[in-house]
Amino acid sequence: MAKTKNRWLIAAAAVGIHISIGSVYSWSVFSNPLSEKHGWSSSEVALTFSIAILFLGLSAAFMGHFVEKYGPRVSGIVASICFGLGMLGAGFADSIGNLYLLYFFYGALGGMGLGIGYITPVSSLVKWFPDRRGLATGLAIMGFGFASLIASPIMESLIGNIGISNTFFLLGAIYFVLMICSSLYLSAPPKDYVPKGMTKEELEEKSSNKETGDLSQLKANEAVKTVRFWALWVMLFINVTCGIAIIAVASPMAQDVAGMTAGAAALMVGIMGLFNGFGRIGWASVSDYIGRPNVYTTFFALQTVAFFMLPSVTNAIIFQILIFVILSCYGGGFASIPAYIGDLFGTKQLGAIHGYILTAWAAAGLVGPIVVTRIEEATSSYQLTMYIFAGAFVVALAVSLLIRINIKKIRLESNGRAEAAS
Repeated sequence: MAKTKNRWLIAAAAVGIHISIGSVYSWSVFSNPLSEKHGWSSSEVALTFSIAILFLGLSAAFMGHFVEKYGPRVSGIVASICFGLGMLGAGFADSIGNLYLLYFFYGALGGMGLGIGYITPVSSLVKWFPDRRGLATGLAIMGFGFASLIASPIMESLIGNIGISNTFFLLGAIYFVLMICSSLYLSAPPKDYVPKGMTKEELEEKSSNKETGDLSQLKANEAVKTVRFWALWVMLFINVTCGIAIIAVASPMAQDVAGMTAGAAALMVGIMGLFNGFGRIGWASVSDYIGRPNVYTTFFALQTVAFFMLPSVTNAIIFQILIFVILSCYGGGFASIPAYIGDLFGTKQLGAIHGYILTAWAAAGLVGPIVVTRIEEATSSYQLTMYIFAGAFVVALAVSLLIRINIKKIRLESNGRAEAAS
């Protein structure tokens, strides 16, 4: 018999991929150097990041079926090639000063690598960790959240020492090697896999439990026709829209609202990355114990209060606590969604369903920063935006409660059919 791979090394390989592609969150490090070198405006350079996030969502949606069909190893290799070429191409675009090539290589091609790489390990991890879905997906997606903390200082140092183009070339090669090595270890678990420490009977009992077992086993095209799919989409869209908006304006808002200095605000932004990362593993792990519906209801209750309070908080410490709570929920929302998908739709085509859900991220990446900056420019205040976001979280809170009714109804119907059949 072939030796079964170590599932914790599978999780480590997933982190290797996510910590590579998560460097996209460090894009702002390139903004000023590119603007100063080529005379491009800040908005022109920032558009590269927006294109990358847009293609992340689109490729995740359209390539989800590819991931399910060819498996995590092949998908990971494709993601490695796209992201690696995107970085190398960005270096070439910088060397000849062509903005549109930068959009194509880093934004479009690199963005495709982001999307495919993001969903590649997730469905496999859920299958490797049937006993701790939240922890497993939280580990991988935590890597995406922490990547900027590692990459940003390295990028800044490299740009100063070897230049922009060579920084792209060097990091592109390093990320390619790391992603390829990680991808080659990835695989789906063997048929009838049972985690060490569990018996087959315990696993079957867990999966067939009338209260906690998977609600259904649906294909992606079946899932999108259900109310609960769109409930998940709306919840993720609101959570990401408001979180990305806060990330986009955290520093100037801290200075305007709480009177923080530029240095203190910059430190706060760095700590935000920690809460984003730890929120992913923390909330996802908690969800294994209290359930995904309870975690999402908690997210939205906390953030409703936080956004209502933010515009009127002048105390810097309280302001930062509220921001950190929001960022932990922002990261936790990303990390908990794959396990929630598994709970509601099973693992048959989890990667494809996850890809469809991530279109909410693509939409939110465009909507959030635009809404907050446009309203601030029109009103010279963040107050109206924060109240709008608080209202959005009231809607998300209502959706998180309503989805429970749908889940309960389906469980009752399923249990009724099971009892009738027996």
